Amino acid sequence: MKLSTHLDSARPERAHHPRPGGLTPGRGLLFVGLAAVSWGTAGAAAALLFDLSGLGPVTLTFWRTAGGLALLLAVLPLVRRHARPGRGATHRAYPRPAHPGRAAPRGAGRATRVAVTGLGLTVFQTGYFAGVQHTGLAVATVITLGAAPVLIALGGRLWLGEHLGRGGTVAVAGALAGLTVLALGGHGGEEAAVRPAGVAFALLSAVGYSAITVYARWLGRHAAAPDAWSTTLSSFAVCGACLLPFAVWEGLLPTGERLLESLLLLLYLAAVPTAAGYALYFAGLAVVRAATASVIALTEPLAAAVLAVVLLGERLGGATVAGSAVLLTAVLALVLGEARSGAGVGREVRGNRRRAAASGHRGSVVAGDGEDTAPVGE
Repeated sequence: MKLSTHLDSARPERAHHPRPGGLTPGRGLLFVGLAAVSWGTAGAAAALLFDLSGLGPVTLTFWRTAGGLALLLAVLPLVRRHARPGRGATHRAYPRPAHPGRAAPRGAGRATRVAVTGLGLTVFQTGYFAGVQHTGLAVATVITLGAAPVLIALGGRLWLGEHLGRGGTVAVAGALAGLTVLALGGHGGEEAAVRPAGVAFALLSAVGYSAITVYARWLGRHAAAPDAWSTTLSSFAVCGACLLPFAVWEGLLPTGERLLESLLLLLYLAAVPTAAGYALYFAGLAVVRAATASVIALTEPLAAAVLAVVLLGERLGGATVAGSAVLLTAVLALVLGEARSGAGVGREVRGNRRRAAASGHRGSVVAGDGEDTAPVGE
């Protein structure tokens, strides 16, 4: 799954302009969709590796982040060169501090940001792979991706004072109902794929992602938003450093008779759903609104569910399917509700700009205007 684009959760919506190299909004949508599908395959690769390699969830997360970090560092100069000003690249807007001229508040420093995002990524990714190991790919993915938006909405209400509104409250209630059906309704027979340990790990994964995103929203209100690539790379580095000793204890190298297959799957995990997935996502997000990308990201649990049934032979009971459907419908309602809210804020911001221009003043829009949400992904 993706380091959910907590990296973009505090950015204003951007106009859809073609990028150099012919990156149009249509191609950007394709890139984001391909990224979401690639993230949906990460859990399938992990499930196969659990059987083939003898590796555990901590070690798989370590190799994914370490390998992904190495590959992203290798392509970073090319990305920076294409995004260099003067080559026709669209300028990416970042919010300014909410109170220009004042020092950033405590908790907005680079070291704190790197620590929060890195530790959050560690919990997020490791919890997800542990959930896949204990309760299966489809259920772990749906629970993680379904619970995270609910926790983010609740965290925004408690710590940031964000208002859910009637529609948001109904959507959160529906998502909780879907989670309940999913967690409690899958214990009736051979088809049941829901196990308490796996549910707990998937929920822990959602907590890790939600902490990153709520912190990013707070950061967007009080300090300048960081560069997405830099934050991703530093988070991967922190995650790898945190997990290395535990991976050594769990068993760092794959074992078994099918060693070549295990190595190829590890390479796939680092290259496709990690390095390529992030590269496609960041390229697409340059011309696709984050709220739109949030909807496209729902492709990920669907891709994971298809792979779970077709490739891994998982059999999902009626309660599991019903709970997943209710949960994903509620998440879609949350995403669309936030997209409408962001559009309303954007109209207010444009009105403020027009009034400021008419009165001869400039630069009156503060950070947080036009705030949008980022997709949740692995």
